[in-house]
Amino acid sequence: MSERFTEHLRDLAEPDWSEAATHRFTRELMDGTLAPDIMARYLVQDHRFVDRFLMLIGAAMATSDRFESRLRLARFAGLVAGEENTYFERAFEALGVSTERRASEPDSAATAGFKALMREAAEHRSYAAALSVLAVAEWLYLDWASRAPTPLPDGFVHREWITLHDNPGFRDFVAFLRIELDRVGPEERALCETLFRRAVALERAFFDAAYDAPRPA
Repeated sequence: MSERFTEHLRDLAEPDWSEAATHRFTRELMDGTLAPDIMARYLVQDHRFVDRFLMLIGAAMATSDRFESRLRLARFAGLVAGEENTYFERAFEALGVSTERRASEPDSAATAGFKALMREAAEHRSYAAALSVLAVAEWLYLDWASRAPTPLPDGFVHREWITLHDNPGFRDFVAFLRIELDRVGPEERALCETLFRRAVALERAFFDAAYDAPRPA
């Protein structure tokens, strides 16, 4: 049996993929030792993606060639705008992150790079391009979250960030993204390879950036 296109993409993205999936950040998150200030810094930056991420899902919906795929993507957009966004609000309150800090803390280089990549992928007006970045954002998170040992950390900030990215519905959605990218990606191979590899490198850099103090605004 020939290799799946998504497996080919992941192989191309090594060693960044494996280093992101086993990053110090994810290890400390899963064992509950991640310092609150690091988690807060990470979540402030990660929340900056929600708007651009919804735009990217919308681009995938607009360019998909199947009604059933658009329905699946629409349901996931509702989850991001609902349950996941609510988690951010609860976590910010628990970590003492003020509204002022969320607004004033500058984007890290990795955050700015990922936001730009999501916009670029959306502007290609290509289903395969949008899927190439969406697949990294969700599949890589499933990869690290599925490695979590039991029991999970007691604090909800750590525990729920893991379970948001490793549950039956999320696993099914990642499987859907991979099937779709396997289906449409080979026709735009070079574009998919480029976007996928860039997205993985930025994911790794994003975890690195959680340990860096923010630069002055």
